[in-house]
Amino acid sequence: MLLPWLPSPRTLGALQRVLLVTLLTPAVLIALTAAVPALIFLPFFPGGTDRAIKLLTAHSRYLSTLLTNSKSDP
Repeated sequence: MLLPWLPSPRTLGALQRVLLVTLLTPAVLIALTAAVPALIFLPFFPGGTDRAIKLLTAHSRYLSTLLTNSKSDP
């Protein structure tokens, strides 16, 4: 039984997704900002290109997980 003063579950789900993305976006931006110097200098070190690719892959995976899990169910 839903309480009359509570929004519908669909609305709560949308609000949850908005809150999740709002809270996690600054963390992602800080991590990307911190990674920029590494991405600039890593390719000049031995094995640095592979480490830079791994770093970019990790960030891409994190962002795609964040965005995929925040989508509403059809």
